[in-house]
Amino acid sequence: MYTIISGTNRVGSNTLKVAQQYQAILKGKGIDANLLSLESVNVTNRNATFEAMEKAILMPAGYFIFISPEYNGSFPGVLKMLFDNSKIQMAWWNKKALITGVSSGRAGNVRGNDHLAAVLNYLKITVHPNLLPISSIDTLMDANGNIIEPNTLNVINRQLDEFIAWTNERVNIETV
Repeated sequence: MYTIISGTNRVGSNTLKVAQQYQAILKGKGIDANLLSLESVNVTNRNATFEAMEKAILMPAGYFIFISPEYNGSFPGVLKMLFDNSKIQMAWWNKKALITGVSSGRAGNVRGNDHLAAVLNYLKITVHPNLLPISSIDTLMDANGNIIEPNTLNVINRQLDEFIAWTNERVNIETV
């Protein structure tokens, strides 16, 4: 199961719009993906609501797609709190992830992508090497919040195709 995580709790963010577009693109490729927006999750309190979300969305997922905005040269603290308050072994260990950074600036959250990849590796998540930075996100979208710039759509589709193929790979290890 694929789960897309919109890595900010800011209401009306471009991050959520990009996450929704990723979900639609995956749907077009025949993959139904859950979408978790941190707008609606209180990650600071491990209560019954948090645990229900964790059991329904995080634990069953085998593959995560993180859409993360740039916050002060890194990724949002709310996303880190999601990791910190979850049952790490059950929610994250031995899964695969894809990372896309978004920014209104020129670097597309390159540094934040690297920081997030390091945290995910620590959580025993294997991260796909195509960490996509999307720069100047506010100039790439139409009035409805959809990315319309053809080159950006091409690299997103290529990134998703690579991830889908990678998640379907089986490692054959022969024992001697």
